[in-house]
Amino acid sequence: MSEAMSGAGRQLVIAAGGTGGHMFPAQALAETMIRRGWRVTLTTDARGARYTGGFPHVVAVREVASATFARGGALAKAAVPVRIAQGVAAELLAQRRLKPAVVVGFGGYPSIPALAAAWARRTPRMIHEQNGVLGRVNRLFAPRVDAIACGTWPTQGLPEGVEAVHTGNPVRAAVLARAGAPYIPPGDYPMSILVIGGSQGATALADAVPAAIAALPETLRARLRIAHQARAEDATRVAVFYAEHGIAAEVEPFFSDTPRRIAEAQLVISRAGASSVAEIAVIGRPAILIPYPHATADHQTANARPLVEAGGAILIPQSRLTPAVLAEQVTAVLENPEAAVKMAHAALSCGRPDAADRLADMVEALAEKGQTRHEA
Repeated sequence: MSEAMSGAGRQLVIAAGGTGGHMFPAQALAETMIRRGWRVTLTTDARGARYTGGFPHVVAVREVASATFARGGALAKAAVPVRIAQGVAAELLAQRRLKPAVVVGFGGYPSIPALAAAWARRTPRMIHEQNGVLGRVNRLFAPRVDAIACGTWPTQGLPEGVEAVHTGNPVRAAVLARAGAPYIPPGDYPMSILVIGGSQGATALADAVPAAIAALPETLRARLRIAHQARAEDATRVAVFYAEHGIAAEVEPFFSDTPRRIAEAQLVISRAGASSVAEIAVIGRPAILIPYPHATADHQTANARPLVEAGGAILIPQSRLTPAVLAEQVTAVLENPEAAVKMAHAALSCGRPDAADRLADMVEALAEKGQTRHEA
């Protein structure tokens, strides 16, 4: 059966929380399923809707009522169950109309309504965990779904007796287009450093990275071009610092062309969000990873571990992050071209460019099982 025929117009509902870490792999699956002939509906919240611009235009996007216990005061937290219940009720009605063949959750509180509705309707359902530690919502649903896919392996926190499949983290088509792009090693010519901080905790990078770059030897610093993704509240001071120290830098709160920038970089300095690590590995670039220390169960350190152990990345805990320490590691990479090339190859060896297809295969297998069960 060809990919175009295998979907036969079946409906997939994807549910994802409101961060890039959840939304980017959801987008990758949506792209793959559409190529296979499926119809796709995405359910998310208002925060997640900010990331839907990159989704294929044929994906129907529906905002659902949801909330998290992680933000707000006592009154806001008290309203969380009510908001989630409203979302579940709306999803029950929506899924009754859509009749999805499969529902896939990518984590985050906005995925609760769709997964809960699928459980109530006995619709085939699965979850994908991007991080090296199972998140709260995925941990809740792990015993209540038909399959679990994991992006980082091994994944900690799986309930006793629950099995999972290591698919890797799906990456967007824009990343796949640059998978394994030839790496230009450091040399006596202009070089690029990309700094990406993720949606949380990037202020630590805004504090340390510019000062580290300024502390580099003049002969090295003069050849650098910096692209620094900084929070809106940090962007002005970061840009001013670079300008005052004569460092060529582009500073923005968000880069829409991150895959291109990764491919062009001699070095990436990044948090260790699952999607960032996956994209660095699929493209194959040396990286310095600084895990966000307040991530649930320290999952960013778990995300970084496979790349670090393979030799593709250097890990600096935030507790040890100083301009001097960072400058030393940047110098070690950029003044040793052979070592940088080895790092790039090691990172590439960790990449899973076929992760979206692996996940799509699991979706279609679930749909077939569900169809067989229904016919029986």
